[in-house]
Amino acid sequence: MRLYRHHHDLQVFAARLPYTSLELMKKMRGNFPSQCINERAAFKHTQKVVELSVSQKENAQVAIQEILQEIFNIFSKNLTQSAWDGTSIVRFQSRLHQQIQQLEACLRTQMEKELTNPESEDIHLRLKRYFQTINDFLKEKQYSQCAWEIIRAEISRCFLMLNILTKRLQN
Repeated sequence: MRLYRHHHDLQVFAARLPYTSLELMKKMRGNFPSQCINERAAFKHTQKVVELSVSQKENAQVAIQEILQEIFNIFSKNLTQSAWDGTSIVRFQSRLHQQIQQLEACLRTQMEKELTNPESEDIHLRLKRYFQTINDFLKEKQYSQCAWEIIRAEISRCFLMLNILTKRLQN
């Protein structure tokens, strides 16, 4: 019964994960500002998280947890120049934090064996590099409004990747 509960909790979590956070992120700001369009090309990500290949369900879980944590870390930084709605930012951060905690509760029993899996370690390192690129871009652009808008668009693509990964958990 306990195993069924774990699997069921994970399915419920996976079904709701990307949509609520993505919707909250969209509410922080409307459309992409026209003054930022020319700067969009300045963000050259060397690897795309959306191309992340995850072959096993367990590795998908590792990737989801890592992506959520990195997104939370990014949106906990210097947001003063972002020109986003403060209440929406707080809601988004709170929802991400809840999702991380829910996922950790669902996966607690599996985490130790997954961390020793070579593919999980590769996924972890690739995601760390990807999100470091995002952090470096924000710093380089001094956390400007346009930099935040470009990264917000990039993080939207991360949520699309999370949608793919969570569907893998549901199978």
